[in-house]
Amino acid sequence: MSLRPILLVEDNPDDEKLTLRALAKNNIQNEVVVAHDGVEALDFLFGGRNPPPAIVLLDLKLPKIDGIEVLRQMRAANPTKLTPVVILTSSKEDQDLIAGYELGANSYIRKPVDFLQFTEAVRQLGLYWLILNEPPPR
Repeated sequence: MSLRPILLVEDNPDDEKLTLRALAKNNIQNEVVVAHDGVEALDFLFGGRNPPPAIVLLDLKLPKIDGIEVLRQMRAANPTKLTPVVILTSSKEDQDLIAGYELGANSYIRKPVDFLQFTEAVRQLGLYWLILNEPPPR
């Protein structure tokens, strides 16, 4: 059985590299598809050409369409309303935290600045969401 991809929605090239490096360092074997803005994310999710992701790692502060709107559209559509979404952001705003959970985010993680802490956070994400968690049937 092939592994479903991880959708990383991240517009900051440094954060993208850091996340990809942390995933690789933790031997996470899933393909990682990167969307650099909300439009690319929605195109991947609803374009009909791709398998549904195992998980979406979603930044909030994105160009074109922000992460909150991506999450809103995901939760409103049958093919993606149950897809696990982890908000992975540097936002410290309570309103983002509240909006994310109100719209059905499964988790909200503030990106640690330190690489070792970030790597550990990604290791735990991968362990829980890709191995331990039992997803709903497709």
